[in-house]
Order: sequence, then structure tokens, then C-alpha cells
Amino acid sequence: MRDLNLWPIGNCQVSALVDTEARFVWGCAPRVDGDPLFCSLLDPRCESELPCGEWSIAVENQVKCEQHYLRNTPILRTRLSDAEGGAIEIFDFCPRFQRSGRMYRPVAFIRIVRPLSGSPRIRVKLNPAVNWGEKEAERTSGSNHIRFLLKPQPIRLTTDAPIDHVLSGRAFRLEKSLHFFLGPDEPFVGHLGHTLATMLHETSDEWREWVRGLAIPLEWQHVVIRAAITLKLCQHEETGAIVAALTTSIPEAAHSGRNWDYRYCWIRDAYYTVQALNRLGALDVLENYLGYLRNIVDEAKGGFIQPLYAVSGAPKLEEGVAEGLAGYRGMGPVRVGNAAYTQVQHDAYGQIILSNAQAFFDERLFRKATREDFASLEKVGERAWENYNQPDAGLWEFRTRTSVHTYSSVMCWAGCDRLANAAAVLGLDDKARLWRERADTIRATIEERAFLGGEKRFSAIFDGDELDASLLQMLDMRFLKPDDPRFIATFDAVEKGLRRGQHMLRYASEDDFGLPETAFNFCTFWLIEALYLVGREEEARELYAAMLERLTPAGLLSEDTDFETHELWGNYPQTYSLVGLINCAGLLSRPWSSVR
Repeated sequence: MRDLNLWPIGNCQVSALVDTEARFVWGCAPRVDGDPLFCSLLDPRCESELPCGEWSIAVENQVKCEQHYLRNTPILRTRLSDAEGGAIEIFDFCPRFQRSGRMYRPVAFIRIVRPLSGSPRIRVKLNPAVNWGEKEAERTSGSNHIRFLLKPQPIRLTTDAPIDHVLSGRAFRLEKSLHFFLGPDEPFVGHLGHTLATMLHETSDEWREWVRGLAIPLEWQHVVIRAAITLKLCQHEETGAIVAALTTSIPEAAHSGRNWDYRYCWIRDAYYTVQALNRLGALDVLENYLGYLRNIVDEAKGGFIQPLYAVSGAPKLEEGVAEGLAGYRGMGPVRVGNAAYTQVQHDAYGQIILSNAQAFFDERLFRKATREDFASLEKVGERAWENYNQPDAGLWEFRTRTSVHTYSSVMCWAGCDRLANAAAVLGLDDKARLWRERADTIRATIEERAFLGGEKRFSAIFDGDELDASLLQMLDMRFLKPDDPRFIATFDAVEKGLRRGQHMLRYASEDDFGLPETAFNFCTFWLIEALYLVGREEEARELYAAMLERLTPAGLLSEDTDFETHELWGNYPQTYSLVGLINCAGLLSRPWSSVR
């Protein structure tokens, strides 16, 4: 049975998920939101029938599989052993390194297979799918290559393995290192083995150099490094977009129908991602993303910002169902596109401004923000000012109801507040006063309409009494301080209403699909942050340790966790959850000064 014990590889252009049997079970081309050439993760029929949408390398009579990443990289090493003492190792990666002054990150997947002991016999099967799993790709072959006629771009496997054995899936003895380069449909130039070995070393060096520049906490270093590498893999480097996850339609709970396509750039999710990586000093991700945002703002019609966009920046993400795939463990539907792009979510205005705010102050950046950038952001601020007290779908993207959500209003306040800060540093005193007055007005409105005087706490919506975990973000936005009695009362109500043992719900009320059945991992990390900030430090550390027990062997998390079985559900790897891992480690860790 499929599970989420998957190992991501990638190069910020394409990615793949490798399972515990060394099979590529998910991966799209020519970019993360494209048609999946590997899609068996979402089709259990591939387990019993001819593999479709999969790339497997297996040892005959296999008895053991051991996997780990090469240190501080997303390069996966797998060791497969057979019953007779034979063993092989496989290195899986997507090449990414500087070449001729540019980052070389092709639409390409590399596998290097080496014999280690005994006389292992291996079987290689490569069956890319087309049109969302409807059929296998047509193929042609030559003496050292196989062409797969994908759309919009064919791909080519170049290999020094016997082509006939790869085409037929026939087992053969592995007596020397074999090399596989699945990439652009063009003749491979150079010695295949030497070139791929060089790419392995250069890709490893590139990632280790990037990790070396991170400012990580003393404790939980491996956790933070792995989360940071994976967040970077979620950025489409060509445009700067950051996707919410690498997959679509892993259900939020078994048979729930809560199956969504997360391979797009949510303004909110990307804000949290760059915020977390900023805390580690990974400014390259921020700078790339700001370039993406500037184009989004330039092209916004009437200043309206959608909640999400394609990685290209395209606004339309029409939602449909891939009928050719049965779904994760047969739990369809498999959705392509996301109708949330049509929703109104006012928090996006604040998040665009917050993502840009650092650029007005940070002298390390190649491109500091200018007065022209401020003028462009003011258009976003105007939308925040106009809409802070208007109903929207909220950050949980309700599809059948709207309210004036406190979280959205606080984000609009934060946007105006940060514009005032930016205006001040630019010497625009009149603008600073204007945006400060607007921020003060929004604050007063929130304190009047979202505050419940009787319970002395805030509500998740204006003029109501609902709870949701996003109220805890009033601290992160600097709207409230941890010792504010109003926050203490709000936190107490949220914890009592939404905490389920070691986990946290987003909300406990019915939505479009009924009552929530799993905990939302990011909200559990918000709980941990709040516990620490109100002085319950030991409890926060214990809860963080419990969350680390949920990590997959790759050191990652999906979106949701069953609060009874602790099984992971939801799209994977999920940027929100990885952000929580990083933020809480930074908050809870002992300082470096304690060991220096």
C-alpha cells in the first residue's frame, strides 16, 4: 500500500518523489505544475498491473532497502540488497550547478547505479505516462537512447545500460556502473559516465555551498537543514514562484474528498516560506520571489490580487479531474488546477507588502527596494485599506460561505503598518503619516468588531464568536504581545476548542465537507510557538519533539496528521509544515553562545 515515506529530489526546475523501493512515483515536466510523467503515486492499479507512470530499478530477490540523502543535499543514495548477499547502490538527483556563469538546471533526472557486492541482477523499467495517466508515452529508440514522446516536449533517456533490457524490463546481471540521463530530446554530448559523475559532484558542491551560508539554530540542525533544502526545491527558480507542495490530491483525510492541487504559488504560503528562510539568511529565495511578485502586481487588473497563480505567473488555474488516475490508495478524485484562484482572500494584500518589507531595510540585497517599488506597493496597500472590513473566503478557503475574517483584517493592518515603516525609511514623511493613520483605523476596527467583551478574547470573524487557529498569528504579525491579557484569553479559548492531544485543528466547525478529521500540522506549530511565548517553554519543547516523531524517513512532513493514528495525510512535502519545523527550532533552540 502506498504511503508518504517519499524522498524528494529536484533542481528548482523539476522534481520527483522516490519511494522506499527506489521507484520514481511522482514527477512532472517540464515544471512542477506540468503533466506528471511519473504518477503511480496516484494510481494503485500500478501496484498489481503493468507499472505506468513509474521508473523502477529493482534487485531480484530483494530483501532490504536502505536510503539516505548525501549530507546537506537533495541527492538520494539507495542501497538495495538481495537474499544471496548481492548489493547495489543508486544515486538519484536532478543536476543543478553553475556553468558558464548561469545556473544549469535542465528538465532532467539522473540515476547512477553501481554494484557493491555479490552478483546482483537488476530490472530497470521506465514507463512515463502522458495526459495525466491515461496511457504510456509512445517511444522510439536507438543504440544508446530511448525517446518518449511527451507533450509539450519529448524527453530522451541516454544510457550505457542495454537498451533492449530497459525496453523489455528484462532482468540482467549488474557487473559495472550504469548511468541514466533522462532529459532534453537531444543527443548527449560527452562521455556519459564521466559527465554524470562530474554532475553528481558539482550538484553536491552547489547544495553544500548553499547550506553553508544558512544561519541555523544550535539544536535540531539536521531538521532545519532538510526543511530548508526542501523549501528551496519548492521554488521554481526561473520565475521565482514558490509552490505550496510538490503534489496534487493526496487527501487531507481518508475518503474525505478534500483532494486539492497544491502545485501553484499561493501568496500566503510563499510569504511564510520566505519569512522562514529569511530567518536562516537564505536571501536568494526572497530575491527571486520578489521578482515574481513585482510581475504579479504589475499585471493585476484593477489592483485585484488572486490568492494563487501558476508558477509562470499565469492567473487562470481552471479546476478539473484527471479521469485516468484512480487517486492515492484509490481515494479520488485527482484534481488538476485549483478553483481557489477565483476566490476573494484579502489577506493576500498584506502578505505581498510583508514579503517586500525587508527589501526597504536590508543592505545585503543585490536589489534594495526603491521609491518606485514603494509606489507600486501603495496600490496593493490601497486594496488592503478598501477591503479590510469586507467579507472574503478566508485563509482556509471556504467554498460556500464568506465572512469578515479577523486574520484577513489583521493582515491588511500589517500591510498598512509596514508601508508606514517603509515610507519612513525612504524619507516620505507624509506617506508615513497616511499609512500609520490607516493602520491605526484598521486596528481600532478590529478591536471593536472582532473582540468579545464578555469573554475578553478575539473571534475569528467580525461580529461573531468563532474560533480558528489563525488567531494565534496575531503575535507573529505584531498586532498583540504575548503578555496582552486579550491574547492570553484568546489563546486559552483556541487551545481548549481546537487542541486534540498533541495536535491542533484549523477549526472545529463544519465546512463544505463536514467536520475536520485530521490535524493541520502548521497549526500545531503555531500552538508550539504560542506555548513558548506565553512562558510554557517545557511544554512547547515536548510538543515539538512529538512532531519530530512524525517526520518521514526523509525528514519531512505533509499537510495533515491523523490525531489518533498519527498517520500523515495531505499533499507532500508541504511548505507550511516545513516552515513550522524551521520557525519552532529557531524559537526553542538553545543559543550558540551556550557552547561557544
